[in-house]
Amino acid sequence: GGRMERGGRRRSEPEEADKGRMKRTIIKDWKTRLSYFLQNSSNSNKRKSKKAGKHRNYFRPSPEEVQLWSEAFDELLANKYGLAAFRAFLKSEFCEENIEFWLACEDFKKTKSPQKLTLKAKKIYNDFIEKEAPKEINIDFQTKNLIAQNIQEATHNCFSVAQKRVYSLMENNSYPRFLESEFYQELCKKTPISRAAQGT
Repeated sequence: GGRMERGGRRRSEPEEADKGRMKRTIIKDWKTRLSYFLQNSSNSNKRKSKKAGKHRNYFRPSPEEVQLWSEAFDELLANKYGLAAFRAFLKSEFCEENIEFWLACEDFKKTKSPQKLTLKAKKIYNDFIEKEAPKEINIDFQTKNLIAQNIQEATHNCFSVAQKRVYSLMENNSYPRFLESEFYQELCKKTPISRAAQGT
């Protein structure tokens, strides 16, 4: 049955056009952010990327690869392009501090020098943990207090409780939303000219 609202039909067409335009803008924004994150991660991996095939990661992944990201959150985080896409998504949701904190913790755990460990621990604390920190993460007061005590003599486990909390927050909230996002759906589609087809 047709709707009886006055002017309903007139209004619906521009709305549809607006939706299409918004969708395109969102995807364009994503692509800009994505190229920024990919560039930054490729800069930090310059030395490693000399190995053959390393920078394959910076091409758009195949739909098959992208499908893998939906199987496990770890699959997404382990893929350079996937991680960059997820960061771009979190940025669009204004909660990128979660992934940035998680990445800072991953880097922290690989730090060998005790001096560097203490410096990094204080930086992570100042950036993410203390009250009014520029990228304050959402964790409980007890955990914050515990970290404040632990960083005086920093060990690799300083942030492990907070990192687990933030990981499960992302896995349970942001990750499912990412998989439903326009951008993820776009990546799942086959591109008109695939890399394999270009050669033929």
